[in-house]
Formats: sequence, structure tokens, C-alpha cells
Amino acid sequence: MNWLTNFVRPEIQQWVRPKEVPDNLWHKCHQCGHMIFHRDLEKNLSVCQHCGFHMRLTVKQRLDMLFDDSFYQRIELPRVAPDPLKFRDSKRYSDRLKEAQGKTLEQDAIAVAHGTMGGVNVVVAAFNFQFMGGSMGMAVGEGLVAAAELAVLQDAPLVVIPSSGGARMQEGILSLMQMARTTVAVDRVKEKGLPYIVLLADPTTGGVTASFAMLGDIHIAEPGAVIGFAGQRVIESTIREKLPDGFQRAEYLLDHGMVDMVVHRHRLRETLVRLLQLLRHPKPPGEVVPLPREPILPVDGDGRV
Repeated sequence: MNWLTNFVRPEIQQWVRPKEVPDNLWHKCHQCGHMIFHRDLEKNLSVCQHCGFHMRLTVKQRLDMLFDDSFYQRIELPRVAPDPLKFRDSKRYSDRLKEAQGKTLEQDAIAVAHGTMGGVNVVVAAFNFQFMGGSMGMAVGEGLVAAAELAVLQDAPLVVIPSSGGARMQEGILSLMQMARTTVAVDRVKEKGLPYIVLLADPTTGGVTASFAMLGDIHIAEPGAVIGFAGQRVIESTIREKLPDGFQRAEYLLDHGMVDMVVHRHRLRETLVRLLQLLRHPKPPGEVVPLPREPILPVDGDGRV
């Protein structure tokens, strides 16, 4: 046995061999192109510190950011038929679902949770764009209905955070029916006098925009978010005109009255907390004490007392 070969050489190779580096330590900003270390990006809530570009968040990141102490409870969503139309294009729809579920560890493109924001009970329904582009199928429709029913049951405001490409084409007319179902669910919340707030994330398009996403009592948008129904290229090819710069961006919609406010992600939670507290507790927290009024002294014609 050669101890140099069997013992010394492996030890030396272990020290000098290049170590494997994970490929997700750095993220490239899609707007300015800067490379950002993953920990810095996480601390900055996925906002580029160089240009302020708002990157997309996962459902867990979104919920952790909004709820008090990042504490909330998610509800189990109703089960639906996984492939009602037996749809197939280049791949079976059932296979696409399994692939998305394995990638995101979620059952579908929506998550419903309840907890408190600033001490106010609230129900949140957040979309996951990583799950088939956040498309709305039967499962998403059932999730929105469940969120609305939970808000009514708990007498709590409903906050919906859409990030979606629209209705899910693999479910055909069944996905389009969710536009009407979610609209009715939102109406039930409003009939109870409960606040319904929509936080428009990038992107919010298609049948989601054409239904519950534009029915909020208050619409908040993240900077730079794309919000609209049809895509810009489709509109330009239809009307044969060039659209204005920034068309369908959050700032453009704010200027034209489609959204109420555009809020930086760092101020989203405090903005939502302030709105919820104002809407749920409109009266002053204590008794209003009138100030003593000074007696009015008579004044002569020259303005002297």
C-alpha cells in the first residue's frame, strides 16, 4: 500500500479541488442588468437597489411581508377536477399541472391565508405567477370564492393580490366561467359592508383584469406593474396605431384614473395597515373633548375692543 497515493494525495486534492457553487446566488435585474447577490435582494424585498425595479415575489414572500410578525394561517382550498376537458397540446394538461406543482410545491396558482395586519383581522388571496403564469382556472375560482366566504364568516376585509396572465386556456369555457363566479363572490363581501382591496402586481391581465381585479374599493399597484386586458402588441395591431410610452404601466393607469395609488414595495404593508385601520375603525380611538371657546368681545367701528 502506497500511503502517499492512498492518503496524502486525496487530502491535498480535497483542499485544492474547486468547490461547487450554487447557480442561484446572483440574480440579474431585468431592467438595468446589474447582478445582485441573493441575500441583498431578499433583504430589499426583491427590489433592485440600483434602479428600483420591482421583481416578482413568491406567494410565501408576499404573505410573510404583509402579515403581522409574518404569522398567518393558510386554508386548504376546495378540490376540483384536475383535467376536466382532457386537454392536450404539445403536452398533456395533467402533465403540465404536475410539473407546475413540483416546481412551486403548490396545488395551484392561488393561496388563501388569514391573520392580522396592524391588529386588524384580514383575509388575503395571493396569486403565484410561477404556477402556469398565475392563470385562472377552476381551482383559482374556487380559491377566490373560499376567500370571500371566509372574509364574510370572520367579518374581515378581503385583500386580493392578482399576478396573472388571465384565464387558463386548457380549461376552456370552464375557466371563463370563473370571471362571473369571482365577481359574485366579491359582491357578497361588499354586501356585508366589508372592505375589498386589490393590490395589483406585475402582471395583471386578461380575464383576471376583466373580473374581480378591477372591482376593488381601493386599487393599489406596485411601480412598473403591467395592468391591462389585451397585450400592447395585440392592441397596436388591431387599432393600427402606436400606443403611448408606458401604456398599461401602473403609473400611466394612475394618471388616467384606473388605480388609486402606486406604492413602493417597502411602504406596501404600512399603507395597507393604515387603510385597513381607517376603514375598520373610522371613529376616533378616544372621546373627542371640545376646546374651550374664548368669549367674543365687542368691537367698535374703528376696530378697537
